[in-house]
Amino acid sequence: MRGALEAALTSAPESGLTAKDLSALVGISEKDVAGHLEHLEKSLKVQGARLEVLPASCLACGFTFKDRRRFTRPGACPQCRATRIDPPAFRVIG
Repeated sequence: MRGALEAALTSAPESGLTAKDLSALVGISEKDVAGHLEHLEKSLKVQGARLEVLPASCLACGFTFKDRRRFTRPGACPQCRATRIDPPAFRVIG
């Protein structure tokens, strides 16, 4: 499973792939993607590569969740409380 995720992320475009994109490509649920990404991040570190996270952002006010460590989409914006959040995207660097 992680091999398929790694292959998809390695060939990801510059804008990365969201959890929804990855779930469609690999055939797992969107909720399971975050758990697999945590393990993949550790595996990539050993190989000398890294998982780059392009942060989520609020579509209403533009707030960027750059300090967020979780791979899931935030529920609401801390600045304006809007729930229209552009999900984080992922790609492999190195």
